[in-house]
Amino acid sequence: MPYYVKLGKVPPKRHITFYKEDGTLYREELFSTKGFSGIYSNKYHLYMPPETEKISEVDIDTSANDWKDAPLQYYHFITGKKESKGNIITARNEFLKNNHITISTATITEDTEFFYRNAQMHEMIFVHYGSGHLLSEYGDLKFEQWDYLIIPKGTTYQLKLDDYKNNKLLIVESDTPFEIPRHFRNEYGQLTEDAPYYERDFRPPAYMEPIDKKGDFRLMLKVRNRMFEYRLPHHPFDVVGWDGFLYPYAFNIKEYSPKVGKIHLPPPIHLAFVTEHFVVCNFVPRLYDFHPQAIPAPYYHSNVDSDEVLYYVHGDFMSRTGVQEGSITLHPMGIPHGPQPGKTEASIGKKETEEYAVMIDTFQPLQVTKNVKETMVEDYAQSWLTKGR
Repeated sequence: MPYYVKLGKVPPKRHITFYKEDGTLYREELFSTKGFSGIYSNKYHLYMPPETEKISEVDIDTSANDWKDAPLQYYHFITGKKESKGNIITARNEFLKNNHITISTATITEDTEFFYRNAQMHEMIFVHYGSGHLLSEYGDLKFEQWDYLIIPKGTTYQLKLDDYKNNKLLIVESDTPFEIPRHFRNEYGQLTEDAPYYERDFRPPAYMEPIDKKGDFRLMLKVRNRMFEYRLPHHPFDVVGWDGFLYPYAFNIKEYSPKVGKIHLPPPIHLAFVTEHFVVCNFVPRLYDFHPQAIPAPYYHSNVDSDEVLYYVHGDFMSRTGVQEGSITLHPMGIPHGPQPGKTEASIGKKETEEYAVMIDTFQPLQVTKNVKETMVEDYAQSWLTKGR
């Protein structure tokens, strides 16, 4: 996370006595990464965090959705054709995955009273449509359309939507954290002057009064591709204060400041977040290249080390026709791709673009699921053929 935040009541030093008004201790919890050597936060609870009354397993086997004999080819599929009713867990439809990433979409139709903790993967939720509140131990994070929500692994949260009919989420799960690229930060960790965003653009949670309530509270916990239901004797949002660098936050794609060049710049110029096994870029409205002979459309390329995924958000994507909001294209590593026939020529002389898209480049091949098979555009792999050959 870019910067230090402190909310609520915390003692003057870590790991010292911190008493409630009744003379009993608040319970300190260190929420840490990379053992004890990464970024962390300290939370102060009304109750002991490990208290659990009952644990049971819930079946979430998704292996039946695997498309095991999927051909190596270009894919275009329309995620809006596959929507499942349900909550933050059951509404997810997995489309692409490997051992380090899962890419899903969800239209959530049901509110829930239970709490969710992904103890297996960090989550990035892109809010294509909708608004609401991400409630967690850290407070109330209000979100709106086109926000990225970055949720660290192990965060207990509830996602409360303002409208359970008109929403669409792109959900990316990663086994390593979503981080700010190092070259966007100076030696002290501050974002540099030429970074495409600034600390002010990142929104941490707002303070939320701790909930001092005993009862029977359901926590759904995902770990090692298994789901467990924990029954807790107290409300998990019992934190009176916290501080540190590790917490959920929001960033809106509209706040991204794109860079432009005299000639076409490569995709890393659109970088937003990095993980150990993939990167996240975003395309936003920008001026085109200003060389008098510039070709704004991207050149054909074979990125032999990456599978390239594009999620189309809004606007007229200049290198291709036929895509729509919620479309995903997958261009696997090792085979060339680029603009549709005629799109290179059509881009010459254009001055700007109004497109929005989220791009994910993975460093290991992606497995496509049967959801892709059910929603794919059948002739996409032939869309580069020149008519009248």
